[in-house]
Amino acid sequence: MSSTQIRARRERAAWQTIDSGQLLLIATAGLFVVVAIAEVAAAGLRQPNVAIIFGVLIALGELFRMVMPGNREVAPIASAGAMGYALLVGIGPEGAPPDAPLGVVPAEHSPLQVVAVTSVGMLVGSLPHILVGRSPRPDAMARRLFTVAVVALCFRPMLTLGLPWQLLLAVMGLVVVLSCFTDVLIAAMIRAEAVRARFGIALRDEIDAKMALCAATSATAMLIAVATTAMGEAALLIFTVPILVTQFAFRRYAGIRATYLQTVRALSRVTEVGGYVETGHSRRVSRLSVAMGRELGMSEEELLELEYAALMHDIGQLSLGDPIPGGATVLASPAEQRRIAELGAEVIKQTGVLDRVAHIVQLSSHPYRTGPEALGGPGEGERPAPVPPLAGRIIKVANAYDDLVGDSADRDRGAAVLERLRLDSAAEYDPTVVEALSRVVDRRPRP
Repeated sequence: MSSTQIRARRERAAWQTIDSGQLLLIATAGLFVVVAIAEVAAAGLRQPNVAIIFGVLIALGELFRMVMPGNREVAPIASAGAMGYALLVGIGPEGAPPDAPLGVVPAEHSPLQVVAVTSVGMLVGSLPHILVGRSPRPDAMARRLFTVAVVALCFRPMLTLGLPWQLLLAVMGLVVVLSCFTDVLIAAMIRAEAVRARFGIALRDEIDAKMALCAATSATAMLIAVATTAMGEAALLIFTVPILVTQFAFRRYAGIRATYLQTVRALSRVTEVGGYVETGHSRRVSRLSVAMGRELGMSEEELLELEYAALMHDIGQLSLGDPIPGGATVLASPAEQRRIAELGAEVIKQTGVLDRVAHIVQLSSHPYRTGPEALGGPGEGERPAPVPPLAGRIIKVANAYDDLVGDSADRDRGAAVLERLRLDSAAEYDPTVVEALSRVVDRRPRP
C-alpha cells in the first residue's frame, strides 16, 4: 500500500470519528464562509491593502499552529491577527480627512469581510500542512473561525455609533471576553461528547487548559487593533512579537508533557521485556484506568497522573527474584502486593518530579476498606493502613481485571471476573469503581 493510500485512509478515518456536535459546528462555520465570500464578491473588497496584510498574518499563524496537551489544536498568532482585524477601528493618522472620527483613516470593512479574509488566510496557511499529510482538524478550524465571527459581528456595528475611545476600549474588552467564553464553551461541549465526560468536568478542563492562552491571544488582538489604528500597518510587525513569544513558551510546555509521557510509556515496558508481566498489560491497565477515571468525573490533570501511575504500577516487580507466574499480582499475597507497590513507588520517587504518582502507586495495592471493620483488617494494637486515593482504587480494580482477563475478548469471561470483583468489593475493591469498570467494559465493541 502506497503512502498516498495510507494518508487517504487516515483522513477518511478522521472524518468518520467526527460526532454530531462537530458536524454542526463545521456546517455553521461553512455557512458563514459561503455568505461572507458571496457578500465580498458582490460588494468588493474594502481597503484591500489592509485586508491582504492581515490575511498574510493569519496565514502565517495557521502555518505555525501547534497542538497543546489534550490534543487541542491552536493557532494563537492566527487568532490574534483575525480578532485584531475584527477589532480594527482605523489605519493610522496619515491621509485621514479633517472630519475623520478619532483623527484616523476609518476601517471600512464589514463583519462578513472579516470572516472572508480569515477563512482565506486559514486555508492558505493550512495548504503546506495538507501537502505533507498533516491535515488540520476541521472542528478546530471551524471553532477558531466561529470565534472570530462572534467578535466581528458584535464589535464592528458599534463603530457606526461614534463612541469615544474610552468606551470603545471597554467594548473591545467585553467582546474578547465573550469570544473566549464562546470558544471554551463550544470546545467543552465537543470534548464532553467525544470522550464521554461530564460537561462540567469538560468545561473545567477547557478553562484550565486554554484560558491563559486565550487571555494572551485576546490581549494581543486588542493591542494590534489599537496600535494599528494609532500607528498604521507597521504596528503589526511590532505587536505580534508578544504572542509569538507566548506561543513558543506553550510549545515548549507541550513538548515537555509529551516527552514525559513517552518516557513513562517506555519505562513501563521494562517489566514486559523482562518477562515479569504479560505483553500489553501496562497499556491495557492504563486505558481501562483512564476510561474509569473519566467515568467517575476526574479532571484532565488527575487523569494524566492516573495514566502515569497505571503505566508504572508493576515496576516494583523488577525487584523480585522469582517473577509471579504471568505477572498476575492479584494472585499474590497481600503482603507481597504491598511490597511490590512500595518498591515501585521508591523507583518512581527517584525521578524527583512524580511524587504524587509514586503515592498513588504505593497505595494502589491497599484494600478499599482499611478499618477494623474490614475483612482481614488490622488486629488489635495495629494501625489501619491509609485509605487509598481514588486513582489508587481505580488502578487496583483495573489491574485485577486485566490480570484475570488479559487480552481475551471473551465477554463471558469478562462478566465472570466482574462478578468476582463485585463479591470482593465488601473490603478489597471500591464498589463504585467496579461499577464504573462494568460500564466501560459494556461500551467496548463486540468482537
